[in-house]
Amino acid sequence: MNEIASGSLPIWAEILTALFAVVGAAFAAIGSFGLVRMPTFFRRIHAPTLGATVGVWCMTIATIVYFSAQGASLFLHAVLIAVFVALTTPVTTIFLMRAALFRERQKGGDVPPPHRQDRAEGAAGRPTQAPK
Repeated sequence: MNEIASGSLPIWAEILTALFAVVGAAFAAIGSFGLVRMPTFFRRIHAPTLGATVGVWCMTIATIVYFSAQGASLFLHAVLIAVFVALTTPVTTIFLMRAALFRERQKGGDVPPPHRQDRAEGAAGRPTQAPK
């Protein structure tokens, strides 16, 4: 373990690692600024989601370059983290948006109306009877 930790990286690996780490941090910061600057929840949700996803991929590439150059073998364990984030972030965003849209409609807020098919179907997915 000490042999790996005490060895220095080649200059190309240090530059590439630093570049991807800085770019990843910049995307995460831009997403955070978007979260603060946007006026409504519906606008705020997009910036951090995109920034976090791109930031995680850049950090993953930096991690792969660093540990691959340090250990002299390809290090792909970090890809699992990026894949997990890439799969869970959009799903979480969709659930948050749907919950916020539902609550806003309950309050009578200024949001798009439900889709025509959504209004025609009940909770169980069956068509409802129109009131007479």
